[in-house]
Amino acid sequence: MRKQLIILVMFLGHQLVTAQHPESLAELESAIDSVFSSHQGDYAIAFKDLASGEEIYINEKEEFHAASTMKTPVMIEIFRQVEEGNFRLQDSILVINEFRSIVSGKPFSLDINQDSGDSLYNKIGSKVSIKDMMVDMIIHSSNFATNLLIEKVDAKKVTETMRKLGAEDIMVLRGVEDIEAYEAGLSNTTTAYDLLLIFEKIAEGKAVGETADRQMIEILLQQKHNDIIPALLPEEVKVAHKTGSITGVQHDSGIVILPNGEKYVLVLLSKNLEEPEEGVKMLAEVSRMIYNYVEH
Repeated sequence: MRKQLIILVMFLGHQLVTAQHPESLAELESAIDSVFSSHQGDYAIAFKDLASGEEIYINEKEEFHAASTMKTPVMIEIFRQVEEGNFRLQDSILVINEFRSIVSGKPFSLDINQDSGDSLYNKIGSKVSIKDMMVDMIIHSSNFATNLLIEKVDAKKVTETMRKLGAEDIMVLRGVEDIEAYEAGLSNTTTAYDLLLIFEKIAEGKAVGETADRQMIEILLQQKHNDIIPALLPEEVKVAHKTGSITGVQHDSGIVILPNGEKYVLVLLSKNLEEPEEGVKMLAEVSRMIYNYVEH
């Protein structure tokens, strides 16, 4: 009986190790799919190891509310227009808290209590550089900065640039907190596949250009919201990423830079979450599973 118990424990231990450290890409994908299936909500993943070319896609073409992941496409468009000579990053924008709904043109303002970046509200009536606003938009996820920058570059042009990069499903229609547009079903949307594609372009210096893309990575590395992709990774691993969250939605997307300089792109999307904190913990575990596989 004791011998049978030892064999059972060894077997279960082996099963646990196999689940945590899959030996093949197919095993890893199956393990992630099982994790997704065992948790409430809907999930998608897009992963590509830029060194080996290995990829994992689960629900990669499913549409999700973009939440703040749309701020990465806005950043790309800002750098593209700078490259074209439309303006300089050092140029300034007057900070005014009044925007127009894309539905009726009615004015609306942003609420500081609903914004994860609040420093810009103290600067209403003054001018702030485009670069400072852009950094605030990415690392603090400032909605206020986002709306001012979208007014500057035009949401339609953001989407046009995504199409030119090959991202066929990212849709940037508007800024943030346009309730009238939200109620009319006009929201920014994305897929895991498209986010992977644009982060791969940034990683390879092909989104705007080598210098601009390097600057974008430097900004993304300063991200202050780190509960998903980087949460369970070693400190020496750097993650250049952008998160997004609204009710029932938790996203993360970015470039993971290993100590040896090799990179992989990872996008984790979720929706219909009844317990967002549990979803965040699970997605952080999936990120660790990917890292363990790449580094095994």
